[in-house]
Amino acid sequence: EQFTTSVVFIILGILAIIAAIKYTVGASAYGYRALGDVMVFLFFGWLSVLGSYFLYSKQIDFLILFPASTIGLLSTGVLNLNNMRDIESDRRSKKQTLAGYFGFKMAKLYQQFLVGVAMLLIVFYLFLDLNSSMYLILIAFVPLLLHMNSIRKIKSPLEYDPQLKVLALSTFLLAIIFSICTVLI
Repeated sequence: EQFTTSVVFIILGILAIIAAIKYTVGASAYGYRALGDVMVFLFFGWLSVLGSYFLYSKQIDFLILFPASTIGLLSTGVLNLNNMRDIESDRRSKKQTLAGYFGFKMAKLYQQFLVGVAMLLIVFYLFLDLNSSMYLILIAFVPLLLHMNSIRKIKSPLEYDPQLKVLALSTFLLAIIFSICTVLI
């Protein structure tokens, strides 16, 4: 059983490395074909969270899809912010991103959707989980709500730079609180 688990995780690790390389390298780079959002969601959300949970607990709990999707959506939000900031330079270099397809206004709405749904999913998880300490996760909502408000007000792509840090650190905070509540409490 341990051998099989090891082989599966080695294969998943290799796939993650290949996916990271294929994001920008080669004629079929999916990052230039507006597929980066899907891959970030899958690898930074589902694979990383479900994989970590399995390694810790030695079981698969489909309830963990909610926090895994939350992390995936917030990670996708970081990518979307980066793509929104670079929307003009990406057009000139023929890099196709969802933000480029959507345009500035729709990409802002997509950003609100990513963060908003992420928050809803983790709240849904909190209602289903029996660990009352998990409500500490709501602390991470403060910077996320401030982020959503800032995104709404932004007029220029350069204004997204500070929000990259806010969203990345908020995602990290949420993940750390979730981990502590899962492992220690």
